[in-house]
Amino acid sequence: MHFAFGWQGFAIGSAVFAALTAILGKIGVAQLNSNLATLVRTVVILLVTAAIVSARGEWQKPEGTSWIGWAALIASGVTTGLSWLCYFRALQLGPVSMVAPIDKMSVALVMLAGWLVLGEPFTLKGALGGGCIVAGTLILLL
Repeated sequence: MHFAFGWQGFAIGSAVFAALTAILGKIGVAQLNSNLATLVRTVVILLVTAAIVSARGEWQKPEGTSWIGWAALIASGVTTGLSWLCYFRALQLGPVSMVAPIDKMSVALVMLAGWLVLGEPFTLKGALGGGCIVAGTLILLL
């Protein structure tokens, strides 16, 4: 299966699926404890991803990847798991209409890290957009 759109299409897909994740997760954690719900979600993600890799014939021996790449992927997995555990617990305790937007504060944090750590270009448009995300989150918290 090949998609004909670029990164923007996948980013929009990510936003749509993240919204569905919040709604479905809120329904799910009403029935299970949040840690078990995260485990179930993680197993499903593993199975779906393995099916996609298999269907696309993308299994390969991981050669040529530096230890830095492996360490970054492993650390990313740890931080993803911790994020999901916190997110599902927050969904269990609070309203999805507040939890999800606060969680999206990560967008502003990623923008800042992109500029400061990864050396991505700083733009006025990016700064204003990130500032709006922060302002919106602060409004929700008041």
